[in-house]
Amino acid sequence: MSQFSQSQRVKALFWLSLFHLLVITSSNYLVQLPITIFGFHTTWGAFSFPFIFLATDLTVRIFGAPLARRIIFAVMIPALVVSYIISSLFYMGSWQGFGALAHFNLFVARIAAASFMAYTLGQILDVRVFNRLRQSRHWWLAPTVSTIFGNASDTIAFFFIAFWRSPDAFMAQHWMEIALVDYSFKVLISLVFFLPMYGVLLNMCLKRLADKSEIPALQAS
Repeated sequence: MSQFSQSQRVKALFWLSLFHLLVITSSNYLVQLPITIFGFHTTWGAFSFPFIFLATDLTVRIFGAPLARRIIFAVMIPALVVSYIISSLFYMGSWQGFGALAHFNLFVARIAAASFMAYTLGQILDVRVFNRLRQSRHWWLAPTVSTIFGNASDTIAFFFIAFWRSPDAFMAQHWMEIALVDYSFKVLISLVFFLPMYGVLLNMCLKRLADKSEIPALQAS
């Protein structure tokens, strides 16, 4: 972990929190859109949410676990509110008009509440596991293990809270199958695409930070 000034940490907190909020909001919208791949039911949200774990793991690696936890707690409540608003306005992928906000939507509210709980549990577990393993000489070990456990916690909590006895008949019937397939796709996508991306971004970030730290040293000399 590198040393950063307070202003750098505040800037990182702002932009990373904004990124988390964007991914959560888009994922809560995309999870309403089921798709079938090779005969298995899943949702488009399986392809967007792994970005959260990528961002969290990079944050823990570069800035440390305390900042990662601050991001989680900073994002929780705004994500709950924004997710409900966006998902209500674009219910089932269709624009409903601003009048939709005048009526309470139980289906969307359950998705927003489920996202709140799942995000909190999944990210705290991800940070804890990653932080325990990040000193390993194998750079891929921490992001791999934390992604597997974090996604498991997140997926189970989300689909149970959101879709168990849901008013949506399709999701109520298939939520366990969708959750299993969703988790499998998340892990597969993370290992095939996001793990290499993590390695590339980590090297880029560390190199850029190292270059910046050399400039003041040269000026001082």
